[in-house]
Amino acid sequence: MTVPGGPSAPWAQRPAPRGRHSDRRIADRARAFTVRIRAPVSKLGRGFGGVSHGRVAAVAVGACLAAVLAVVGAGVSKVSGPVSVVPQAGTTGIPPIGTYSHHPVRITLSARPDSYLGAFAKGVPHSYAPMKSLINAVGAPFNIALYYSGWPERFRFAFARQAQDNDAVPFIQIEPVGVNLAAIVAGTYDTYLETFATSVASFGAKTGQGVIIGFGHEMNGHWYSWGYRHTSPRVFVAAWRHIVTIFRQQGADNVTWLWTVNIIDKRGGIPDPAPWWPGSSYVTWVGIDGYYLRSSWTFASLFGPTIKAMRTLTLDPILLAETGATPADGQPSKIADLFTGVHAYGLLGFVWFDGRGTRDWRLSSPASFTALRIGAQTLNRPAP
Repeated sequence: MTVPGGPSAPWAQRPAPRGRHSDRRIADRARAFTVRIRAPVSKLGRGFGGVSHGRVAAVAVGACLAAVLAVVGAGVSKVSGPVSVVPQAGTTGIPPIGTYSHHPVRITLSARPDSYLGAFAKGVPHSYAPMKSLINAVGAPFNIALYYSGWPERFRFAFARQAQDNDAVPFIQIEPVGVNLAAIVAGTYDTYLETFATSVASFGAKTGQGVIIGFGHEMNGHWYSWGYRHTSPRVFVAAWRHIVTIFRQQGADNVTWLWTVNIIDKRGGIPDPAPWWPGSSYVTWVGIDGYYLRSSWTFASLFGPTIKAMRTLTLDPILLAETGATPADGQPSKIADLFTGVHAYGLLGFVWFDGRGTRDWRLSSPASFTALRIGAQTLNRPAP
């Protein structure tokens, strides 16, 4: 929202030039397999001396690439473009599609207010070590572990298992960067989604743990391809419902569906998200993303109007799905303000974005760690 005399808060949610949520662009991650193979083969091509730019090298390099692809092709689980073929169950440990269709995995997360303290730490989901480092620095556990999943990235089963081992709920924000949402509605990506859903259901069956999944967050903002001015709310709603339906058909009823909006700022061109509402039968919780950009901003001024707008749509529980403050804007006091606001508004809790975006939101001082540790002691944490 806009605060008189200050900049528009939603600028904090706009992605940094190289992407706020991942080590590489989503498209790069989708092509990660190809990149890993191409580099060593290119070096081989350069070894052909004076013919390295000629037909001989081209044929040799092409042959080497084909040979390597033939050897390791069975392990590929990331592809670019529409997904029509997915890894076989035997090569990935994922049960066959349909395994849980007639035996749904039903797990419901606690929706008790003041229950959750989560975090995103740069470096996940490739490793859980960044989360452990953050836990050690704060001196208090986080019971939500967030990561961002590119399209068509598979479910990170190992990371989810590590989160579960550390008494945290895996939280996945699926980001369909560059994807035509109408193609999702048309069924182009059904095999990918069915595989993802089956893996999530398998995780629940093996661990007894639920997961939180969001799709196309901050859709009322204009900085993502699936958002305002780029994709119509009608198509977004249809895509959301299609995804939820597929997960349910595959028995992945251990998913808590988090519909995440950006804080409203009509003067800044970020409208009320009501047109993007998929309906109560397709949403479990509501998420709100918002950041403190000035020391004068308070929880009520930053989040209050959006919370009020959400309450005209639904009484579903609300989680602050992404938030932060910089040291320059009084990070320790803003952390305390977050806990106070969560208690006052009866929210589920909040997820701290501990990384660099348009600003450096990382926790950076003993005072900030102490504020989080003290605040965590006021939560009513659900049993792991």
